[in-house]
Amino acid sequence: MDTATVERFEAGRPRLASLAYRLLGSAADAEDVVQDAFLRWQAADRDRIDVPEAWLTKVVTNLSLDRLRSARARHERAAGAWLPEPLLDGDPMLGPADTVEQRESVTLAVLRLMEQLSPVERAVYVLREAFSYTHAEIGEILDITESASQQHTHRARQRISAGRHAGAADRASARRIVEAFVAAASSGRTEHLVALLTDDATAISDGAGLAAKLQVLTTPRRIATTLRAGFKPTPAKRRMVGGELSIHVGLVNGSPAMIAATADRVVGVVVLELRGDKVAAVCGIAAQSRLGRITAEWRLAEHNAPIIESW
Repeated sequence: MDTATVERFEAGRPRLASLAYRLLGSAADAEDVVQDAFLRWQAADRDRIDVPEAWLTKVVTNLSLDRLRSARARHERAAGAWLPEPLLDGDPMLGPADTVEQRESVTLAVLRLMEQLSPVERAVYVLREAFSYTHAEIGEILDITESASQQHTHRARQRISAGRHAGAADRASARRIVEAFVAAASSGRTEHLVALLTDDATAISDGAGLAAKLQVLTTPRRIATTLRAGFKPTPAKRRMVGGELSIHVGLVNGSPAMIAATADRVVGVVVLELRGDKVAAVCGIAAQSRLGRITAEWRLAEHNAPIIESW
């Protein structure tokens, strides 16, 4: 390919990666899909491609759907061991964030809810809500009718709305929320933490990738007790993570988060999903297979002072 052709693809790479990430919930898989799309772009008869953006969108969407339908993906998701890969605020893979729908479509809460959708429903929802494609355009991308696109969108919105927690946070409010949560979790008194949780709060964790299934807690008291135990530092925990940690406040996929990091890597993320001024859901991710990209972005980012300097 000549330089101009490569540059044309590279100019659209961030948008394509953002599309693939929303469809797959995995930054690593999204990068693989975009690279596969580049190889197809390289091999294509580009003189016959009238609208490269539309052509590449179709290729990335369908490559992503192939991955969602694969035996490996079905097994991992059906086994209850799947969580989205978290991304640090400012990561270009988070993509467009001009509208409420675009911002919500990349939260961990909505990425998890999209697991309830069929692959086609998921694709229609992402293309419509996050990228504002018309139903006619979506029909061409997915080889379905315009009417079918409308029906898929309606069903997807219903399922997402039924389980979604309202609430987003800016940096200032995120810090306030996380500081209060960490103080309560570190206090030794579970009632302080329970008071910050909604009555129907839930918590989910990947157990640092050591458990076969996700760990799920469904009452404020159990969540508070487990978090209190988890926040208590011990020599064994420090050995497991490779030394002392600092705890920082951040925005992860648009939500307030605690980020636990050593000098050179992120070792865990706890994301708080809000409803009003309380925490409706807690999502803990510590499996290193899910923290590769956030670690790379963390190394490049400037950080405010940690709320716990040495854990």
